Amino acid sequence: MLSGVPALSLALLLLAGVALDLLLGETPRWHPLVGFGNLAGALERRLNKRLGWRIGRGALAWTLAVLPPTLIAAALCRLPGPAGLAVHAALLYLCLGLRSLRDHTLPIGTALAAGDLDRARWLTSHIVSRDTKQASEAELAKAGAESLLENGNDAVFGTLFWFLVAGGAGAVLFRLANTLDAMWGYRNERYNLFGRVAARIDDVLNYVPARLTALSYTLLACRSGRLRGQRRAWRCWRTQAPQWSSPNAGPVMASGAGALGVTLGGAAVYDGEVELRPALGSGPAAGAADIERAWRLVWRTTLLWLAIALPGALLAGGLHA
Repeated sequence: MLSGVPALSLALLLLAGVALDLLLGETPRWHPLVGFGNLAGALERRLNKRLGWRIGRGALAWTLAVLPPTLIAAALCRLPGPAGLAVHAALLYLCLGLRSLRDHTLPIGTALAAGDLDRARWLTSHIVSRDTKQASEAELAKAGAESLLENGNDAVFGTLFWFLVAGGAGAVLFRLANTLDAMWGYRNERYNLFGRVAARIDDVLNYVPARLTALSYTLLACRSGRLRGQRRAWRCWRTQAPQWSSPNAGPVMASGAGALGVTLGGAAVYDGEVELRPALGSGPAAGAADIERAWRLVWRTTLLWLAIALPGALLAGGLHA
């Protein structure tokens, strides 16, 4: 393995990191990703002041934000014996967002089911960048389901993939790069040039994980019969994903919507402007219950990846014995 850790040990550390995330969730204060976001914001405010050379200054800001913590993580992972192994598991735990994803989205479905639209709007505003103050029940349900499907890749499966490739340092690199894309990857006057390098790097790092996630969602399709659902998810992936603006979010969300048998995408309000996005999936519009169904799809995908990782590591270990 590129991480220098035997394949079997890395798979067991993967299980340990996921278990820690499910058991502990986000740290209540001083989460490293929050600190990183503050650092990234400060760098952006300092380097994104003038009009000229914005792409170059964006590249410099990305380098200053991502490389030092990644190199520190790589050095810590090289500690001898159990200490180095513990660092791998701890870094994966800090980079994963599986329990956080559940804890931030399922309450939206609960609030919608109880008819508490104000609370559902408030909860949704914490996980999406679109406007939610006037959002309807259907719009909130759609936002919750979309966030689960897309962030299942960004906060969970992409992190697991890069951990298997490069250990704790790989997880850190991916999660920080993905965070910068979420902060700077907008096509507006402020970020279009400055955030272009961050967006392209995230596209590259996410290319394989996103398609593995889309394949997993397709295999685990769960409405109208397994085979019929798989065919629908595959069809949505192949025909609808190319219409989506993001090369990686498109396959993930199209296959996920097809797997759930619901329609996502369509109109959404950002900064007071209505953005007409392509439709994703097939079937009725997402409802409150579909938020929990989307979570179950993400959870089953997590179990599938874990079920593949351990025997895959055993096989790799046997081949290199």
